[in-house]
Amino acid sequence: MPPDSTKRAEPAPETGSILSVAKTERTEATEKTELFSLADSHTHLESSEFDGDREQVFKRAWASGVRYLVAIGSGSGPHRLRAGLEMAEGRDWVYPTIGIHPHEARLATEEHFAELARLAAEPRVIAVGEIGLDYHYDHSPRDAQQTVFRRQLELAEANRLPVVIHCREAWPDCLRILEEQWKRTGLGGIFHCFSGSFDDARRGLDAGFYISFAGPLTFPKAADLRDVAARVPWDRVLVETDCPFLAPVPQRGKRNEPSFVRYVAEQMGIVRGVSAQEAAAATTRNFLTFLGKIRRSGRSAAAAS
Repeated sequence: MPPDSTKRAEPAPETGSILSVAKTERTEATEKTELFSLADSHTHLESSEFDGDREQVFKRAWASGVRYLVAIGSGSGPHRLRAGLEMAEGRDWVYPTIGIHPHEARLATEEHFAELARLAAEPRVIAVGEIGLDYHYDHSPRDAQQTVFRRQLELAEANRLPVVIHCREAWPDCLRILEEQWKRTGLGGIFHCFSGSFDDARRGLDAGFYISFAGPLTFPKAADLRDVAARVPWDRVLVETDCPFLAPVPQRGKRNEPSFVRYVAEQMGIVRGVSAQEAAAATTRNFLTFLGKIRRSGRSAAAAS
């Protein structure tokens, strides 16, 4: 099925048989490779870095086996809250989110919160995110980050939506807020591009979150992160690109894109002592379970049907 088809990809079975037996030529290489289904749980395809070849990026993603792709709606700031929805338009295999990133918390206005409330009612929206705290760059004051974070948690709860969390060097505050305000909802979500300790992951798991790993899992100096990935329960692990950022080895230094998520899955297989195909199967199955939880939460979520 081409990526611009209006027909939805069929959900994978609950067994490990989500792998295709088809052989295909990799888009950027001539060698033959087994094509297996993948879910990229975090992308920023609205980024200007894709303006010159965005449609080709989607086609390469599909050709590489990506069958489920999350289009984050917060990466370009509160002036483009529909960005994820725009990326999903005409693509039933793309799942949009909405939200205000902590970098831009200082820019958030009441008009932006009103627009978020309107967009949260869109049936295709699957989550509020990415939201959270970033104390590495401190592009916004920390008190503003926390206020905007809490308000978006309220919005997500009101709309029975999970959340996609960005947390960098802010784990004590981020986890405290989630445990105070979010854990009781049972709605859970995704910790994206996870960079914390196993104890941080454990507290996230206890609050109902999936733990998503990106390109840094493949970096030579990321032994501690690989140790965390090996210990997270297998049914709570996801993979992502966070493109255009953090391209995995062997593509490091290039613009990242969804077709590269296979390298993260391959590294996850090494970490867990299974094949790349088994890692792809498990993480894709986990993503489908995540979508199923949205349905069961009472959310109509046409995109997850």
